[in-house]
Amino acid sequence: MLSSAQFAQNTSIGIGEKLVFTASYNMSGLMTDIAQVTMETGQVKTSKATLLHLKCTAATYAKWDNFFKIRDLYESYVSPTSLTPYLYKRDISEGNYYKFMQYTYSHKTNSVKSLMRKKNSKGQTYDKIATVKINGGTKDIVATIYHIRNLDIHKAAQGDTQSFKVIFDNEEMVINVKYVGKETITTALGKKECYKLALSLKNKNVLKGGSNDNLLYLTADANKVPVYAKFKIPVGNGELKIKSATGLKN
Repeated sequence: MLSSAQFAQNTSIGIGEKLVFTASYNMSGLMTDIAQVTMETGQVKTSKATLLHLKCTAATYAKWDNFFKIRDLYESYVSPTSLTPYLYKRDISEGNYYKFMQYTYSHKTNSVKSLMRKKNSKGQTYDKIATVKINGGTKDIVATIYHIRNLDIHKAAQGDTQSFKVIFDNEEMVINVKYVGKETITTALGKKECYKLALSLKNKNVLKGGSNDNLLYLTADANKVPVYAKFKIPVGNGELKIKSATGLKN
């Protein structure tokens, strides 16, 4: 098993970290750069707690905006020590499609209060509010990505796997993470020895292909920075490549 203590202390994610990626998509057989993805961390103080703010944005480059404009925002507000999420927001604007999701977690009752905002055919927004039961330890997609970076991967043996429950669009999904081994790759940050992880979704068709089609490379150091990812989805395949990394914790 990949090591993940129930009350794991956050040793990899600091305040003020900023990771910038180029997102590429296979268009007519050529991998084409179409968007920039940015992952940032900050600090937010409420009346009750100080939280770590995890923010992910995706925006198409200007030359692609007329073709298919993407402006996506994902945010999770989590405990700085355990990365337990308390609030999640997702604001999606892709072409003519719009959707806003918000989860307010209640860990005592293993549930989230969900707000979904969409547009109808006339362009008018409408809200749907629901309470969704979740399992203990279930996180949103953003908190899960950062949680995976905090695993004790250095203790894993080749082939070890672990599953994580993720709530997305008011449904729980199971993401399986398999440790493939170490591999050194060339990145914009230089040559990096990386932990190579294979990702799959249980009983879902969001990710396609085999074990080598959906991969995540994390630097084999204390920061475990995601420097490269490849994925295959129903409408094609793509890549994420790191451009820059600043404000790292270690």
